[in-house]
Amino acid sequence: MIIYLLDYYNTWSELFKIHARVHQVIDHIIPTEPAPSPDLKTTDPQLWQRLDVVVLQWIYGTISDDLLNTIIERDSTAEKAWNQLFDIFYDNKNSRALYLEQEFSNTRMEQFPDAAAYCQHLKSLSDQLSNVGAPVSEERLVLQLISGLTEAYATVGSQIRHKDSLPPFYKARSMIILEETAKAKKTAISTEPSAFISYHNDAQALAGKNRNNNNNNSGGNNGRGGRATMGISMATMANSTMSLSHDKCIATTTWNTWP
Repeated sequence: MIIYLLDYYNTWSELFKIHARVHQVIDHIIPTEPAPSPDLKTTDPQLWQRLDVVVLQWIYGTISDDLLNTIIERDSTAEKAWNQLFDIFYDNKNSRALYLEQEFSNTRMEQFPDAAAYCQHLKSLSDQLSNVGAPVSEERLVLQLISGLTEAYATVGSQIRHKDSLPPFYKARSMIILEETAKAKKTAISTEPSAFISYHNDAQALAGKNRNNNNNNSGGNNGRGGRATMGISMATMANSTMSLSHDKCIATTTWNTWP
């Protein structure tokens, strides 16, 4: 289901017209278009009315609640609801253009969780500006894209900027996302040695602790006979080996259907 939002009126209306043409009911919202059965409204008014209610239901089912509450009224028709939405959109056209222009110019990469979200938001704002009659050129879109990059992406931004001609938006987007992927892999690799060193130090500390325990046990058994001392030392060594082996085991195992 497509939920109609004011920002995407052109997209919504175009998809809706395509759907209406497929089902041969486009004349219910745009009477000037050729109707598949021009005489249906007069020859079979009941069928016409039923089809009109179906189209009206499509409109109501694909708009936001606030717009629905604005246009809904008793005994309305599909054409009337369609025209009301058109008027609402174009009455706000200039104010929407001003708001979108400001947001487009102030969009920065640091405001988003990743490069893909940043690029998508800029493209969406560009499309919305086109919808309100203030289109953004491809060149300006790319320039805004690289001007909003963080310091970490200064190199790739410079590469894009200094090409003989600015690449299309989709190519600039691919370069930025590729840079993000490379940075993520580099970070993952750089953390592996530190994890190994941490484990190695823990193992050494554990071995040292066990040696101290062995020495203490040996000292406490002086004078009790060599056999007893050897037996305790062997038991302690066994415990030490099992403990270290157990710790090693832990460490080892341890991205449109109509109603």
